[in-house]
Amino acid sequence: MAEHRRIQRDALLDAARSLLSEGGVRSLTFPALAERTGLARSSVYEYFRSTAALVEALCEVDLPLWAAEVEAAMAAADTPAARIEAYVRHQLTLAADGRHRALMAVAAGELEAAARAGTRPDAAWERIRAAHGGIAELVVGVLAELGHEDPRLAARLLQGVIDAAVRCGPGQGVAETAVRMALRAAGADRGLAAREWDATDGQESDGTGA
Repeated sequence: MAEHRRIQRDALLDAARSLLSEGGVRSLTFPALAERTGLARSSVYEYFRSTAALVEALCEVDLPLWAAEVEAAMAAADTPAARIEAYVRHQLTLAADGRHRALMAVAAGELEAAARAGTRPDAAWERIRAAHGGIAELVVGVLAELGHEDPRLAARLLQGVIDAAVRCGPGQGVAETAVRMALRAAGADRGLAAREWDATDGQESDGTGA
């Protein structure tokens, strides 16, 4: 019986991933899950009591895998600047995956809905937020190596640049601007110190105001 439940639960998670990839946030509904897996809708609720619980389960499986990919990309780099660049670029590459973007959008949407309703997010959402925030821990050591007095705070602020870039979408120049801003903010791009970078329009200047 336990093995049967595990198989059914995994099938529901796979169906949820497919729905997110194919139709985004709005497609992730319990009726759609029931139809995709051939289960009765009431049976879906036996495995997940809410969308929050479903997304928590997805995050428990998928976020560590995504974090491992980012960590591997950083490990392949040989300088602090290159590791920070890998940290930024690989997260933006993952965000371009429709499933990743949709999963984070579902989580953010549920948290915002709870805030608007004046209710506290339940423990599931707190764990989702903690799991996603844990990715920032990957860059703490690099920032400490660069001499930041509070590398965890710096990591959280650096992650804010990435999150903003994700919200901007994969437009022209978004990744490049995010990388340059991250390197400059982290103090890792020594070669940029003599030049100005205008992040509002993505144009470089020579510091003369011309």
